[in-house]
Amino acid sequence: MKVYVTDEKELIMEPSVKWAGNPNITVAVKAFGLKATVQVVDLQVFALPRITLKPLVPSFPCFASIYVSLMEKPHVDFGLKLVGADLMSIPGLYRFVQELIKTQVANMYLWPKTLEVPIIDPSKAMKRPVGILTAKVLRAMKLKKKDLLGASDPYVKLKLTEDKLPSKKTTVKHKNLNPEWNEEFNLVVKDPESQALEVIVYDWEQVGKHEKMGMNVIPLKELTPDEPKDFTLELLKNMDANDARNEKSRGQIVVELTYKPFKEEDIPKGFEETQTVEKAPEGTPAGGGLLVIIVHEAQDLEGKHHTNPQVRLIFRAEEKKTKHVKKNRDPRWEEEFSFMVDEPPTNERLHVEVVSTSARSILHPKESLGYVDISLADVVSNKRINEKYHLIDSKNGRIQIELQWRTS
Repeated sequence: MKVYVTDEKELIMEPSVKWAGNPNITVAVKAFGLKATVQVVDLQVFALPRITLKPLVPSFPCFASIYVSLMEKPHVDFGLKLVGADLMSIPGLYRFVQELIKTQVANMYLWPKTLEVPIIDPSKAMKRPVGILTAKVLRAMKLKKKDLLGASDPYVKLKLTEDKLPSKKTTVKHKNLNPEWNEEFNLVVKDPESQALEVIVYDWEQVGKHEKMGMNVIPLKELTPDEPKDFTLELLKNMDANDARNEKSRGQIVVELTYKPFKEEDIPKGFEETQTVEKAPEGTPAGGGLLVIIVHEAQDLEGKHHTNPQVRLIFRAEEKKTKHVKKNRDPRWEEEFSFMVDEPPTNERLHVEVVSTSARSILHPKESLGYVDISLADVVSNKRINEKYHLIDSKNGRIQIELQWRTS
């Protein structure tokens, strides 16, 4: 693969793509009023595409569009069979069909022609944060029963529109149709005139998909800066004003919102500035630093006998643990740990394991919900990484870990 670096905000790659297989493809062919079923066999494709990611932006996935062009005509090789007979044995047919396909594909995407795949709106992706929205989920009333036993296990997801970041989630209130949370979250605002806060209530399920109980949205332009405002929202099926299902009562939710715009001197000047990391405290060994681990949250955890997740961090034989979260497949910890290191851990790994314990289960008091070993080379070179990792030995489990390397 060739990779080009230019003065533009773009990344250009030219991989050599070779694919061969024996697919089971049948094609319906119509000609001169006749129909026939043709089988494609021994398909091979060799191509040299140019893939350009641009413009590069500070929002995930870090590029706004994908542009694909072919640097030369692709090589396509295949066989065609009709009722067991090899059609490619007909004199001149094979070369005619192959050249026809090459020409047709080349006419569409041969450089400088391109196939553009838009990913995100670059104008929105380049916007810088202008303030913080503090959302406090207070309580819900008169929620509807979802479980067979006549109760529900509600929790709330909060997300700003036009934002690619993961949703904020409250804890789960088991068997409660009038839950109280009083939980507070901060969300970064980029455009208070166009963004809105989505509030969605779900019914937690230990096995299977969590069912949506209702939702509503609050446009941020309804807020007065620096003034808290309470909202009592009717829960709806969706935001389609013409949907008759929204006439059904689904309960209410109460939230308190405060929008605090940044002062001019507080507005980040660029993406790099948002990635700055605190310095290590005084007394840090010369040449060493402080390895900081922030355990944010996990999703889709599932134990065989119980799901009371806790995270174990093991680094250089030293172990640290988060608190237990009872009966929760999507726990949030937001706990920070640190290890003083006398030299950069460039060639070392951090072992992260999610475990579940239960005093009620005599035969299975403890079980692993998955683990991951994280190489620390990236955090030493980049100073900070914040990623979601798929857990090994877990069906769908993921964990979000932030790592920081602080030096004096």
